[in-house]
Amino acid sequence: MKYSFGNKLRSIREKKQLTLKAVAEKAGVSESLISQIERNKVSPSIDTLLTIAEVLSVDIEYIFSDYRTKRAVSIVREADRNIRTINTVVYQQLSSITSSQGKTHDIEAYIIQIPVGEEKGSSEYGHAGKELGYILKGKGELKYGGDNYIIEKGDSLSFASDIPHKLRNNGKDVLEALWITTPPRLFISK
Repeated sequence: MKYSFGNKLRSIREKKQLTLKAVAEKAGVSESLISQIERNKVSPSIDTLLTIAEVLSVDIEYIFSDYRTKRAVSIVREADRNIRTINTVVYQQLSSITSSQGKTHDIEAYIIQIPVGEEKGSSEYGHAGKELGYILKGKGELKYGGDNYIIEKGDSLSFASDIPHKLRNNGKDVLEALWITTPPRLFISK
């Protein structure tokens, strides 16, 4: 994929009323090279581009401000979801967001289904990260440190995970919640 920014450089140069020759001299390159860059005939080295940006008194970020890569869209079909059951709690992975380096996931989303009288988590320990939840159906209780919070359908919650916490279903039906964690803990891709 080729990205063209020559027109932007030309526009900046002309607004500053600088000639090709003046920019070339200050940048230590030939007038011909500046002309070819502005006409998108050649791609300059990073060093040359940084020098030209400095001569034009413009941030390099501005030169690339309209550049957007097409990012992959990740779709997980309902039938293809990863599902884990821990004790009696069911976790259905919805999706995850991969770090910019593409090696690990930074955020993970899943549906939690907690049967009546059951719970997830521990009131004895926490773990690194943050969690965000949205209660889809049912009623429960979040024990967070020394505090208790009653939650029900439509409620949302968020907290730092390093405090001991557990979510208990104290309702009459399955407690179902959309849950997002960072960093991921359940469905870690290698």
